[in-house]
Amino acid sequence: MSLATIQRPAGVLPRPVPVRAPRRWLFVLAAAVLLTQMAVAMITTAVAQTPTVDEPVYIGAAVVQLQEHGLRYNPEHPPLGKLIMATGLAFTGVRLAPGFGGDQTELGRHLLYESGNDPGALLLAARLPMIVLTLLFGLVVLLFATDLTNRSGGLVALALYTFSPDLIAHGSLAALDVPAAGFLLTSAWLLWRARTGPAPYLPLAGLALGAALATKMNTLAAVPVLLFLVFWQARVKAALVVVLIAVAVVWASYLAVDPLLRWETPPGLPSAPVGLLPFPEPYLDGMRVQLGFESRVWGGYLFGTHYEGSHWYYLPAALLVKTPLGALLLWAAGAVAMIKRPAAAYVLAPAAVLLLIAMTGNRDLGVRYAIFVPMFLAVAAAVVAHRRYAALAVALAAVSSLWTFPYYLPYSNEVFGGPSKTHLHLHDSNVDWGQDLGRLAERLKRYPGERMWLVYKGSGVPEHYGIRAADPRAVPPDQVHGLLVVSNTAIAKADDVLRALIDTSAPIDVVGHSITIFRKA
Repeated sequence: MSLATIQRPAGVLPRPVPVRAPRRWLFVLAAAVLLTQMAVAMITTAVAQTPTVDEPVYIGAAVVQLQEHGLRYNPEHPPLGKLIMATGLAFTGVRLAPGFGGDQTELGRHLLYESGNDPGALLLAARLPMIVLTLLFGLVVLLFATDLTNRSGGLVALALYTFSPDLIAHGSLAALDVPAAGFLLTSAWLLWRARTGPAPYLPLAGLALGAALATKMNTLAAVPVLLFLVFWQARVKAALVVVLIAVAVVWASYLAVDPLLRWETPPGLPSAPVGLLPFPEPYLDGMRVQLGFESRVWGGYLFGTHYEGSHWYYLPAALLVKTPLGALLLWAAGAVAMIKRPAAAYVLAPAAVLLLIAMTGNRDLGVRYAIFVPMFLAVAAAVVAHRRYAALAVALAAVSSLWTFPYYLPYSNEVFGGPSKTHLHLHDSNVDWGQDLGRLAERLKRYPGERMWLVYKGSGVPEHYGIRAADPRAVPPDQVHGLLVVSNTAIAKADDVLRALIDTSAPIDVVGHSITIFRKA
């Protein structure tokens, strides 16, 4: 007798058929494949890209921490992220002239290009530990989502994480955004597990929270949320334990660099009521530096308009542009489905608070300031893994991500024209962060003997890559003829002189979706 012929009593509805979770071996295999493709994407990107704007600063500070045990460079960020970079740099034999006295920008340039080091080797050595961390945070996403749902939900979350162009792009850099967000996610996951088994998850959550605080100071905004979660479980003493461990990790990161904690407060720091916080003095001074940055007026660019100041809706708009459509669908569905569950306090609340705080900032410079969103919302998406559209949405996100390979930094989704059109909507670290100087050098070999003019946004040194070009803004406009090479961020922010040159030139080539080559007659 077939199942279809079985008679049910009147008024009895059929029982829902549960989604069968994959077998353990298939689950492990699928997770390994997803993480492997992400590793390949990040390593390929890391090898191909020249330094982005911030990387030389972090690498220079990491080398000073490693060799001179000094904290004077890059005080606006705590030392842990740079200590992690130093684990790769320690094997390069990096050389730094003793007694260097320049600022942190000059230090990065000197270290990479003027000290006899191989800049490509140093970059890769500093980037590899961050790649490893990014992959480990993928495991956290997998385990967190599996705890909340089942193996199918875990794989959906991991797929969204590993195919995220933003996570691939920024996870492959010697930068601090992804590590800080990943440590926060880890802390939230461990607190979730501590609901039913506090030992050893609460101490580990404190370690992860401390690691986040010791990597980037913007993570302080999440501390009240995470501590509330512990209080919510009626564990006042446990909250104290988490706080003490997190503060100890911050102190340990500074003492690991300099056990004597030698520090002189830089002159001219703004006053700020941070002195009562239980952190080392260099950490508090770093907070003052950050507050000084927030008091400045920065320029932004959104949907073709360059503006001074900031827009509160910038980050949501930028995420809308730079997230695969399938991921956007699952993020929204997952957030709505999770909102009434206890897990929302551990997944949605930290992400929401961090995003709201970031939206009040003055620096409309990229989705990297909200890089925690694709991490936490990948976990949220797990709760709709059983929906019929989930597999299709994951497939759409995967195809969109693979299609942009290996140009992940300038990614935008298909509604906004793909990576070749991102520069029409956004600028700076969303599309053009100086990463394609090496690719430009290779492309210019197609134009031998032509006069070159260059307006480049980035921290790389063009001459090191064989690019001999002058600044077209430094001479009268009628002297500019030949190839005019302009970073797309410079195009977005062009003054009247550069705009006139661009308007009277013909675009002939594009490098990495971030640099445009014009011919000026």
